[in-house]
Amino acid sequence: MAYWLVKSEPEDWSWQDQSSVDKEPWTGVRNYQAQKHMAAMQVGDKVFFYHSGKAREIVGICTVATASYPDPDDPKGRFILVDLKAEKALSIPVTLRQIKEDESLSHLALVRQSRLSVMPIDDKAWETILAKSAG
Repeated sequence: MAYWLVKSEPEDWSWQDQSSVDKEPWTGVRNYQAQKHMAAMQVGDKVFFYHSGKAREIVGICTVATASYPDPDDPKGRFILVDLKAEKALSIPVTLRQIKEDESLSHLALVRQSRLSVMPIDDKAWETILAKSAG
């Protein structure tokens, strides 16, 4: 199993929106590096759900529900998407500030490539972030 993080503006698609559906296609990703990450996602992988914009915090965990497939909103057929299923909200959201303050997380794309919307999270960083969400 691999771990990932996806970003969403809560005004466009929030954790509450994600939690209210069985599964949801993760649409609108047009960055090629983010697309490469989505192509690598496998069914069952775990995904942090991050509110971008003003909130800047990890608020929940999803599971990849489908393998990647062509994005139906892309008439040229260049882009793909996956479906995500909400699993659980974090007990305590983990802020970008907390992540940046932890030297062991400084390598994450969340810190180094702030505009990337889909990114891998290594096993150790996943566990570190989960520990922060427990208080």
